[in-house]
Amino acid sequence: MALHFSTQELAARRRRACRAMVARGLDGLLIFRQESMYYLTGYDTSGYSMFQGMYLGADGALALCTRSADLRQARITSVIRDIRIWRDRQGANPAEDLRDMLASYRCRGKRLGIEYHAYGLTAQRGLMVDAALNGFCRTEDASDLVRLLRLVKSPAELRYVRRAGKLADEALAVANRMTVPRAPVGGIYAGMLGPIVAGDGDPSASRWPMGSGREALLVRYHTGHGKVRPRDQVTFEFAASYRHYHAALMHVVLTGRVDRRHEAMFRACRDALKECEAVLRPGRTVGDIYDAHARVLTRAGYKGHFLNACGYTMGATYPPTWMDEPMIYAGNSQVLAPGMVFFIHMILLNSKTGLSMCLGETSIVTRRGAEPVTHAPRALVTN
Repeated sequence: MALHFSTQELAARRRRACRAMVARGLDGLLIFRQESMYYLTGYDTSGYSMFQGMYLGADGALALCTRSADLRQARITSVIRDIRIWRDRQGANPAEDLRDMLASYRCRGKRLGIEYHAYGLTAQRGLMVDAALNGFCRTEDASDLVRLLRLVKSPAELRYVRRAGKLADEALAVANRMTVPRAPVGGIYAGMLGPIVAGDGDPSASRWPMGSGREALLVRYHTGHGKVRPRDQVTFEFAASYRHYHAALMHVVLTGRVDRRHEAMFRACRDALKECEAVLRPGRTVGDIYDAHARVLTRAGYKGHFLNACGYTMGATYPPTWMDEPMIYAGNSQVLAPGMVFFIHMILLNSKTGLSMCLGETSIVTRRGAEPVTHAPRALVTN
């Protein structure tokens, strides 16, 4: 098997999931999030773009319903032994195959949780599952059951996070070196990917938001990047991934004569990031992080120019996004604990002036506070 964790660690994760089910009065869980499947069994595939579902019983029973294309993927990358195949054919309803698999585990009349919040379980597929299970068993939304278990990372997981952080720092150095006037932004993108892939990393779960000039205000990926101008601002938001564990960075590189407003925006972002990382310690809440961010940026005169969220937890994620919950926004009551990982970003966007400034890095929560695993510049980068 091509496992990235020991069978003992994977088994311990499943036992914790089973205890969480029992605490909620569930007899089992239907799993559709690829992140959950990877976390519990090692199963590693992009096949979640098609219908597949995994069953974990409160008694530890484990089975997967998937397509023939993923049969060997499941055998080689996971500890799953019972793999059922639904057949591609006209009029296929794989939810019924899933129900038949559940019947073989005596789930009729039982109470099952369902991971409805999953990119692979589209609205159409969710309706198929609901229809197939109607009258067969009792169901309820249990989308957060495994997600909450994944929040605190094990020592093995944190090794992968730190490795991803090292690769991201190497990509940062490439960006800072290559961002010069007349350089194609796409070429910089390609150069940054080099050390990540060469370092045995993975393509990240999100496409990287990158842009120069007016497009530096965009915090989502877009196509068509152009070239760096003699006097420009270039926004980078990127992540390296190692064994699917992500570590992200965000910053802006300036070319030519520097606008003093850019300098002031950078100082505000740097001060806010420092304040947020001071909050990143056990016992505080995710909402406390956002409050620190808003307090510093508002005091610096940027109210109305920052976003309603300033980051999120990081871990093992699959496309389309490396973002994971909890998001860092006002009032989020999630309590911080050692082993959690957060990407905290300061983003200032001024549509009137057309200026952008961003600064962000990824940190592990430790008993003593924040341990940055990526390292955003503490001085303005100019070329």
